[in-house]
Amino acid sequence: MKDGRLSEVYCRSFGAGPRRVLAVHCSLAHSGAWRGLAEVMRDEITITAFDMFAHGRSPDWDETMDFQDANVTAGLALLDREAGQVDLIGHSFGATVALRMAQARPERVRSLVLIEPVLFAIARQEAPELQAALETKEAPFNALFQSGDVEQATRLFNRTWGTGKPKWEDMPEQARAAMVRAMRAVPTSYKTLYLDDKGVLEPGALDPVKMPVLLLSGGASQPVMPVINEGLARRLPQARCEVVAEAGHMLPITHAAVTAGLLSQFWAGIA
Repeated sequence: MKDGRLSEVYCRSFGAGPRRVLAVHCSLAHSGAWRGLAEVMRDEITITAFDMFAHGRSPDWDETMDFQDANVTAGLALLDREAGQVDLIGHSFGATVALRMAQARPERVRSLVLIEPVLFAIARQEAPELQAALETKEAPFNALFQSGDVEQATRLFNRTWGTGKPKWEDMPEQARAAMVRAMRAVPTSYKTLYLDDKGVLEPGALDPVKMPVLLLSGGASQPVMPVINEGLARRLPQARCEVVAEAGHMLPITHAAVTAGLLSQFWAGIA
């Protein structure tokens, strides 16, 4: 990735509260995904979020750096522009980006919130049957993507991990096109998410992540998600897990008020 491209990454802020928050969205979304949460917490936080490469208003991913590395680099550039410490939040793929940001700059991160982090390598180690069931469920998506039918692959991906509303055919054409654009980059992270090629789970790799960590999952999400959160919690010295029973994978969007309440409680307990 050319260094100049970092200045092209799109970011925006919501809210006017005193707590500075930096957020990384999920795959196929954009920084606006945090608007609902920011509105609920508008007097408590100011949230800054960026569009990952190939998402929203940021440039396409140029493949000179792998997809997760490119977004970690972009996130760290934004973090380095913040004054003092921030509270860092990531959702889904964005949570795996946020985790690596916290590894790289632990002194800049006051607390870390990981919402449904899709680090499937943990489930492969600790719940192989559940992970195998998920990968069987994902097989039609992978077949469509490999065949070049990216639009239908995106439709299936969105059915598995999205909110379910609106249905694909009811979405505006512009929204579908944006998701297809983003989808082209997402499957390239297979080795990172499923095989841990970054070594995040290697002994000692998470030692820098000493700040308080909250791991959230949805009770109606994929069954591997609490396994992943619990596996991460065992590897982090100040981590705890919470489950939003009625929520799915998109809980910070579909259950913004509940998520806000959990964040407020978590932050209130941090000295």
